[in-house]
Amino acid sequence: MKNAGFLVTSLLSVSMLFVSNTNSSRELDIVITHGRIVDGSGNPWYRGDIGIRGDRIVEIGNLEVSPAKIKVDAHDSVVAPGFFDMMGGSSLPLIVDPASGDTKLLQGVTTLLAGEGDSLAPQDDQTIAAIQKRNHFTFGWKTFDEYFQILSEKGIPINVVHNVGAAQIRQIVIGDQDRTPTAVELERMKGMVAQAMKDGAVGVSTALIYPPGSYAKTDEIIALAKVASQYGGIYLSHMRNESGGLLDAIQEVIRIGREARLPVHIYHLKAAGEENWPLVSKALALIEQARADGIDVTADAYPYIYNGIDLASFIPPSHFAHGRPAFVKTLSDPSVRKALQREIETNVDWENWYVHVGRDWGNVLVAEVPDGVDTKYEGMSIKQIAEAQGKDAWNVFFDLVASGSTDVNPKSMNEEQKREIYSKDFVSISSDAEPASPAAAPHAHPRAFGTFPRILAQYVREEHVITLEYAVRAMTSLPADQLKLYDRGRLAPGMAADLVIFDPATIQDTATYARPASYPTGIEYVIVNGKVAVAEGKPTGVTAGSVIRHIP
Repeated sequence: MKNAGFLVTSLLSVSMLFVSNTNSSRELDIVITHGRIVDGSGNPWYRGDIGIRGDRIVEIGNLEVSPAKIKVDAHDSVVAPGFFDMMGGSSLPLIVDPASGDTKLLQGVTTLLAGEGDSLAPQDDQTIAAIQKRNHFTFGWKTFDEYFQILSEKGIPINVVHNVGAAQIRQIVIGDQDRTPTAVELERMKGMVAQAMKDGAVGVSTALIYPPGSYAKTDEIIALAKVASQYGGIYLSHMRNESGGLLDAIQEVIRIGREARLPVHIYHLKAAGEENWPLVSKALALIEQARADGIDVTADAYPYIYNGIDLASFIPPSHFAHGRPAFVKTLSDPSVRKALQREIETNVDWENWYVHVGRDWGNVLVAEVPDGVDTKYEGMSIKQIAEAQGKDAWNVFFDLVASGSTDVNPKSMNEEQKREIYSKDFVSISSDAEPASPAAAPHAHPRAFGTFPRILAQYVREEHVITLEYAVRAMTSLPADQLKLYDRGRLAPGMAADLVIFDPATIQDTATYARPASYPTGIEYVIVNGKVAVAEGKPTGVTAGSVIRHIP
């Protein structure tokens, strides 16, 4: 931003003054005055001014008369560390769809953790070709080091941290097959984890309900986690079960942490399906006991009762043992469809999402249809699509699965479990949604646009489930510690200059299931690595984000 010597007043009476350059050695780049500082530690807020030079906070105190290139008068709004999204999907949209970064910035997010079962590296010729075709670009890469260089050269608006996905590695080494890797294959997989960690991945992650990740046995995961542990990494998991088998799934995560000797983290903790909601208390107690026993177990959660998955997850994963293309071909046979319908309606010995939604296709909203399917069906339930097409809902379901990857939002949770989960001090915040612009994802899950303001509006201001300081800690220092980024997530001299300024009385998510692509209100300024990325509630276009590489 250029020095201008004029006053800009925002809707929240937050003002930014551009002061002429005095060339003083004491001059600061940015001074934020008259803010209520919520420093990320969980301590009560206090009044103070913050001085930034370069990409670091250098002073906190009375800085009202200190010379600075930019002065921001917070007028009693909250000044907090920039928020961390502990499960932010993919970083690729940040460079293929530049407007997608606004989805995170306008929620106050300055750092995103990318990767789940799959990840953007490693790649081989086949997997990178699929990504290029899907996203309509020609540049490519094989390793995280190469991908990180692309991110840095193109410029990104927020900071990104990456996991290496165990399913990504399995896909390259084994493919879609449901089998145990040979000793030679396992050594190759371990080598890929080692290379990813050397390149700067923060840890290894899994998504154990999606093929081919679901085919991995616990011992295989432990072997890969041990490699990450050797490089000071962590293990993160979309667990094998988030419903009736929730407690066993948590035990598996704990076992991996114990045997691989590394911290473990549970993505989007939940108990799906009304019959399973009482398991939340037991799940939290199980985690607390593991922590008492010395196992570093943490979790995150998003504040919505509809989750988001691939529609194919409604089919038992055993049917994908020979790969999705081979299975999809069988769906042209009506007898196969009938047999699958009976199996899904009656078999509860797996993560049965049809049971979780109350056996009601009206509780499954279609967020994004595959190529070749009319986008007018996005935002409608399976039941509504069936009515519009004059078809049986089951045939609509099978048609969509056969057409390709279909993102859906099943209603599977309740508010009571969210409140109980957020009351625990080891739970951070995640959106479980990748960056997405309204044009590219008009029917994305509302969590893509509203997660962090929703926490501050609903659970802090309206329902008093948690305090403001507690919520900010869950969005900042807690996830920073979980990712071993000890120079971020707090407001103190020497810390990275990632900050957000918001009005706690007016901050509000506006995204709904009917109109999800709607930005929140109440966040006026976001600073990323010492650069103003949002001013007066609007993105500045600055790409000050960085790839944060884990250093072993």
